[in-house]
Amino acid sequence: MNKTLFCFALLSANLAWAASPAEMLRSYEASSGKSSVQRGEQFFNNKHGKEWSCASCHTSTPNKTTEHIVTGKKIEALAPSANANRFTDVAKSEKWFKRNCKDVLDRECNAQEKADIIAWLLTVK
Repeated sequence: MNKTLFCFALLSANLAWAASPAEMLRSYEASSGKSSVQRGEQFFNNKHGKEWSCASCHTSTPNKTTEHIVTGKKIEALAPSANANRFTDVAKSEKWFKRNCKDVLDRECNAQEKADIIAWLLTVK
């Protein structure tokens, strides 16, 4: 239990300083290990046994503005190359990871999954 709390505190402290997608990626990797672009792309596009994938709303090439498949609400491009504001606000990023991972996985994403997703999104031009 103490190890879990320590890792959470370390991750939280590292994320508090993140100011860019690359810094946020490094923070997640510090608590989870090396990210994988391939795992990130697969995670993003797979449904994980549920009805939706990340790509259901963000499209398989998330460098364009799209809309939510249920609400029709506008979703700005997710890839940092197309939207310079993505993954620059830790609280906002965590909020959306928490909400969207619950939709896709029925649980929150772990640090490795977040690292993999961001690693892949950084390659999307």
